Amino acid sequence: MTVITHIELRMVDLAPKVKRTDAIQSFVSQETPIVTIYDSDGASGTGYSYTIGTGGPSVMALLEHTLAPQLIGRDPSRIDHIWRDLMFSTHATAVGAITSLALAAIDTALWDLHCKKTGLPLWKAAGGNRNRIPLYSTEGGWLHLEQSALVEDALAMQEQGFRGSKIKIGSQHLSQDAARLSAVRAAVGDGYEILTDANQGFTLSEAIRRARVLEDHGIGWFEEPLPADDVAGHVELARRTSVPIAVGESMYSLSQFKDYLQMGAASIVQVDVARIGGITPWLKVAHLAEAFNVMVCPHFLMELHLPLVCAIPNAKWLEYIPQLDSITASAMQIEDGHGIPSDTPGLGIHWDWTAIDQLTPTQTIKAGA
Repeated sequence: MTVITHIELRMVDLAPKVKRTDAIQSFVSQETPIVTIYDSDGASGTGYSYTIGTGGPSVMALLEHTLAPQLIGRDPSRIDHIWRDLMFSTHATAVGAITSLALAAIDTALWDLHCKKTGLPLWKAAGGNRNRIPLYSTEGGWLHLEQSALVEDALAMQEQGFRGSKIKIGSQHLSQDAARLSAVRAAVGDGYEILTDANQGFTLSEAIRRARVLEDHGIGWFEEPLPADDVAGHVELARRTSVPIAVGESMYSLSQFKDYLQMGAASIVQVDVARIGGITPWLKVAHLAEAFNVMVCPHFLMELHLPLVCAIPNAKWLEYIPQLDSITASAMQIEDGHGIPSDTPGLGIHWDWTAIDQLTPTQTIKAGA
């Protein structure tokens, strides 16, 4: 039987290429834990997750001291079994971000290894529903940007074939948000989707108030209008507006998504493969959403989400925010505003190990360590 022999752990801290601000925070870094798993056949798979500037060392400590040692001697093909064992071994710290991010780094590495050994790219191994997905851009819609910059970026993305842009909202007064949206809508016309994201910044009453403005501008969705744990508030908001409600990037378990879907609190599911704990639970959420006839439009991690949204039937968009350009040998393929998944066996991410090794030391976990 093929078994896992050793694991390499790294973390690189990637500075965003542009300033990123929203209603509640600012991106200052992208701590990126990287896990490489080796088996007794000499094969390997690499996975990763991320933070936006805090928590990375805690994720690495959980990997080093608790999760990675449990992999030694295991059959790497039993991915779901391993995921469940690791989850239950950390049940006292789950469900939560640190545990999910650590699990995701391992789970994505196991999927990469599995796909390489079976000779399949992830988008085919996980379902193979389509070979391209429309893109929308977030990178030019941050809250600190002036109206002219928002318009310039949206027009540039439209020219490149992108189908939509996301604009951050949560300005001090709704008139400021309205002015920003009006300027972009006037520039791009009615056929280009404008999506909005409040990053959990509103109370229910303010979200209802601002939703009326979004309706006036034909907005495609209202993302994270309220704190993610306020399911009842999202239910009430969904009843009070025609704008689709998008949630999911701040949810960490299948059960949390189940509650939102059962209660009619979400029209768009934005499950994040790192924050849900890996590809294994991500696919379960996606198929759960399919049962409710709800679309999946995942948050961030475009390089990893590209094959996943192409694997399932109920994906509508891929969010364009580059993350890995400085540590990969080739960029994600884009044609006419669509992401094209790689046909290379594995996740489809081509790591630049020279660049990675220059940024971080490597720690190896093996039997007896």
